[in-house]
Amino acid sequence: MADLTDPRPADPRLTDPRLSDDSRFPDPVYKETVLRPLFDGARTHHAKGFDRIDRAHLVMLAETGILPRPAAGRIARALIAIASEVDPETLTYTGEVEDYFFLVEKELKARLGPEEGGRLHTARSRNDIDHTLFKLSLKERLDGLLERSRALLAALIETADREKATLIVAYTHGQPAQPTTLGHYLSAAIEVLIRDIERLEAARDIANLSSMGAAAITTSGFSIDRARVAHLLGFAAPQRNSYSCIAAVDYTTATYSALELMFLHLGRLIQDFQFWTAFEVGQLYVPNALVQISSIMPQKRNPVPIEHMRHLSSQTMARARGMLDIMHNTPFTDMNDSEGESQGAGYETFDCAGRVLDLLARFVGAMRVDPARVAENTRRSCITITELADTLVRREGISFRQAHEIAAHVARAVVAAGSDLETGGYVPFRAAFAEATGQDSAMTEADFREIVSPAYFVSVRDRFGGPAPQPMAEALADYRATLAGFADRAQTEAEREAQATRELDTCFKTLAEAA
Repeated sequence: MADLTDPRPADPRLTDPRLSDDSRFPDPVYKETVLRPLFDGARTHHAKGFDRIDRAHLVMLAETGILPRPAAGRIARALIAIASEVDPETLTYTGEVEDYFFLVEKELKARLGPEEGGRLHTARSRNDIDHTLFKLSLKERLDGLLERSRALLAALIETADREKATLIVAYTHGQPAQPTTLGHYLSAAIEVLIRDIERLEAARDIANLSSMGAAAITTSGFSIDRARVAHLLGFAAPQRNSYSCIAAVDYTTATYSALELMFLHLGRLIQDFQFWTAFEVGQLYVPNALVQISSIMPQKRNPVPIEHMRHLSSQTMARARGMLDIMHNTPFTDMNDSEGESQGAGYETFDCAGRVLDLLARFVGAMRVDPARVAENTRRSCITITELADTLVRREGISFRQAHEIAAHVARAVVAAGSDLETGGYVPFRAAFAEATGQDSAMTEADFREIVSPAYFVSVRDRFGGPAPQPMAEALADYRATLAGFADRAQTEAEREAQATRELDTCFKTLAEAA
């Protein structure tokens, strides 16, 4: 049994693991599972952003006097050499440096020496660099997606205008409910898409605040000019609180929340299109260019683009929700959960989203209503009966509940007879009215036929937001103005950022050419 009171000191090499640790970074498994994927993601997605940040930060260091201009000029020329001599696409991770940032710094030191090559990193950290990189990448992707979203909005508006008088059957709870027009239906989707675009714009506004100058957490003791770097990089402004710059990551959560909602909403619209093209409904006709055939059943016309839009919308939504799940319950600080690999996974959301928007815009412009099927479904379902009840209230002065009971009796009688309201509804109407009120209705058969027609149903619904021509014209004009506003804001922002890029290029070139 060991003597636990042995006074002899233990060999420190046995008790202190630091003294016996002869391992060398990077561990080969860590290198392959973490460092290589991170490096590949950085060189694939962020190499240009790294270079822009280096140049903007260097210009600011020279302008503020933190770096002497001669030294800044030498660093600028070295950065130009690196950009021309090192192709990120050809790089292979070797483990000689930790990540892409240190690779660039290694290249600088090789050209300028370790002392001067390390000066570019004055007053900054990989923390503020990384979050600025991610914001630059998200802004670019958001701009592309917003452009595609505007194209879909334009297609919806154009089709709604073209079909503003085209009757369709509107459904509630999966059953025929009332007649409306395709233009009126699409207008509802237009308004949701407008709100979705506004949410994407709001997310871009959050990403449009630069994190540079926050350094690791608390900014710097150097006299940096955060606003200058933000301007040169094309941001609207620096993000104010430095802790928030590296910890908040709401530029990520806002973006993917907006994407999740957009494709949840578009998926519902797409599902209606699927239902409307079913053989039993058939009110939506899909042209041959968007229809595939069966390999065995020659009669089949399969509008499978709808299915692809539906599952791609679901994939987009799932990827966006996955990004939110990654951020859930993470600490309020700079952490890898929100960084390289997570951002790279999120970029796949944009790729999938773009495919849906492009295909849906094309589909919406090409689809047509089958008027014969709409007329038949209208005839069989008595969906204009609500207007009969409303008219009885207005013309006969009875209560809506009594009018509703009369109309219900008429609908049941027509359906039981296998007839329709316009041709077979007047006789049961007169009988139901007399039984309920004890008197005859003043409504003639011609009046009755007009009242229960789908065209009349739509025409009298001329209140704000209704399907009648006047409110539809007002709505379409408003949607076009909103679309124009989206486009104008995007153009203004693009011009501002292009000007910032030109200014950065000019300042950097001047610095590089200085003696």
